[in-house]
This record gives sequence, structure tokens and C-alpha cells, in this order.
Amino acid sequence: MEAEKQITDFVNSLKQAAGANLECVALFGSAASGEFHPDFSDINLLCVMRELSATDLAKVAPAVNAWTKKKFPAPLLFPHAELKRAADIFAIELLDIRDRHRILYGEDIFANLHVPMDMHRIQLEHNLRTKLLTLRQTYMQVVGDANRVRRLMLDSVSNFGTLFRHTLIAMGEQPVASKADNIRRLAEHSQFDPGVFLQLLQVRARTAKESEIDPVTGFAKYLAGIEKVVQTVDSL
Repeated sequence: MEAEKQITDFVNSLKQAAGANLECVALFGSAASGEFHPDFSDINLLCVMRELSATDLAKVAPAVNAWTKKKFPAPLLFPHAELKRAADIFAIELLDIRDRHRILYGEDIFANLHVPMDMHRIQLEHNLRTKLLTLRQTYMQVVGDANRVRRLMLDSVSNFGTLFRHTLIAMGEQPVASKADNIRRLAEHSQFDPGVFLQLLQVRARTAKESEIDPVTGFAKYLAGIEKVVQTVDSL
């Protein structure tokens, strides 16, 4: 309830600052899909403007800065025309937003947004490989510290779950709403053990304890599973 009030306050501040230049504010991500977890999830907002010059940015900056000072991530700001032109480059993000969002203000410009899929697989492989590189780099900094290794997996599993869902899309399959079910389906295809991924989702949902995750064998299976998915996408 407190988060909803803060969202409403921000949208009102943005409307006042931007005036008629503000076309739409949308909530996306886990907060819009029913998989929001207060300990791990962010509140993600996308604001569509008619124009977005330096002057326009300066007008809305106080509202945005007040929002980020409350430890919320900065909202994404797009001019309407640029949003349409960028749909091929941000195919993963805009496909997710189109399919799962909640309009907080203005017209729903996402419902009929055309997302070209010709670049989807390339972006998917790029994102998977980039996050895999980051995962390895970060693991070397926390290896031996059980709590930090568990936190590394808990903080990243949602993003990998999203990319796993898009792997199913790239394979020509229709994913479901549940991250766990999509992981099971992909694990069967790519032949990896989904156990640690499902366990991490349970911890995020507060139906399992973080201390039950083995930081050594758990991370080994986590890393191996992601590598298997990268190989699957690379072979498409």
C-alpha cells in the first residue's frame, strides 16, 4: 500500500512538471506481472513524452530525483517517436512491456506496439552472454562467502528467468506466466538441472529459506544451467 501511494505521488508530480508533454506512464516488470517480491524486486516505470529535449528533461528532473532518493530505480523516459523506432533494438524489453504492463496515466500506447522479431535472438544471446560474464566476474569476488554467493544468485535469477522465457520464444514456443514452469520446460530441452533455479524462486517468494541453498554445489549447477541455455540460443 505504501509503494502504491509513492507511485501515485510520483505520477502526480510528473504530470504537474511535464504538463501536456506527458503522454503515458506505465508500470512494468514483476510489479505488473504478479511476481513482485519486496526484498528483491524493483518498481519499474516507463514514461512516454511527446518531446524530450534538454529543457524537457530539466522540467521533470525534480520529480525524478525525488523518486530516486526514495531508493527506487530511475524511470525510463522515451519520446513517443523514438520508442517506436527503438523497438527492434529493445525487442526483449518492449515485448515484455507490451505483454505485461499496467497503465498509470494516459493512453495505452503499448497494447498495439509492433516489436520486430528479426533482432530478438541476437539481443537475447548478447544479453545472456553479458550477464554470464558479469556472473563469473562477481562470483570470483564473493567465492568463499556463503551469504554473498547466495545473494548473487538470488539477485540474478529473476533476470535469467526472463531471458529463459525469451529463449522459449526464440525457439518458437509459447511461454507461460510462471517463471518456474518456463525454467522446467527449458531445462528439459537444454538438459540442465533446474533444481537450484526453482529453489531460488521459492526463497524470493518466501516459501523456502535462503540458508537451505548450498553455495558451492548450488552455484555450480546454476552456472552450468545458464551455460547450457547460452549454447541453446547460440545453436538457433
